[in-house]
Amino acid sequence: MIHQRAEIAAAAARMVVQEAMPWGPAKRRAAKQLGLSDEGSLPDNTELEAAIFTYLSVFCADTQPAELRALRELAALWLARLADFRPHLTGAVWRGTATRQDDIHLHLYCDDGKSAEIDLLNKGIDYDVGRAPGPRGQVDCLSLSAHCTSLQQTVCLHLIILDTGDLRGALKADANGRTNQGDLAALTKLLAANMRHQPDTTT
Repeated sequence: MIHQRAEIAAAAARMVVQEAMPWGPAKRRAAKQLGLSDEGSLPDNTELEAAIFTYLSVFCADTQPAELRALRELAALWLARLADFRPHLTGAVWRGTATRQDDIHLHLYCDDGKSAEIDLLNKGIDYDVGRAPGPRGQVDCLSLSAHCTSLQQTVCLHLIILDTGDLRGALKADANGRTNQGDLAALTKLLAANMRHQPDTTT
């Protein structure tokens, strides 16, 4: 069973990195391709993330660190621009598995859910409104495009609108001492640590 989970994780990691596939579908497709359809054989997210880091270190070591830094620097600009809404970076860009194919995901903690939309409108920024999973069901997600100078491409940003109270407990660390999101100060610390070639701990 452990061997099967590792096989699925390795195959799914390739799909996540090469195709920017969401983790759940990647695990299921990998299992199907390997003929391992038993749900119990699917790796958990911790196992998959470890496999993604391994894949990146083997196949993307020459490109991924610079791409990740470019995305984090762009995210930092938007964290500063959206400071009124207690923004936090989350997803692959925060955790350190992102490549140039990945989008940037920000959580905004708002007293008034419409205030972020009004702010974007006042700044003349075009966006689309969609839905995304939240702590208690579906929530609004504002999606927009931003140019990344370092990558010379357009990157999609997703602003997930949450209530102010949702921030409580959101920064709880996992068993490895890593969090699922961080604010501008935490991201700035990560960027500085990477410049000194220190490990990425996302704490």
